[in-house]
Amino acid sequence: MESATPYILFFCGAGIIGSFFVGFMVGWFGNDLVYTFLSRNNQPLMHPEMFDQNGNILPDEILAVRFENDYEPDEDDDNNE
Repeated sequence: MESATPYILFFCGAGIIGSFFVGFMVGWFGNDLVYTFLSRNNQPLMHPEMFDQNGNILPDEILAVRFENDYEPDEDDDNNE
């Protein structure tokens, strides 16, 4: 009676190679689906006050304000004492 070892090694090796191939293909297509989903949602969100009644952007009427923190309250307290 022949030993079953060569058959076991062959089917285990084929299973490992097949599993690697299936995992590679699932990962490839899964990455493509995730990339498509994430790139679809990359449009920046804009506030509704930036648009007119027709949905066009109003670049001339947008005001940007920048506050700088140069005020230190300790300076005023030293002068009052």
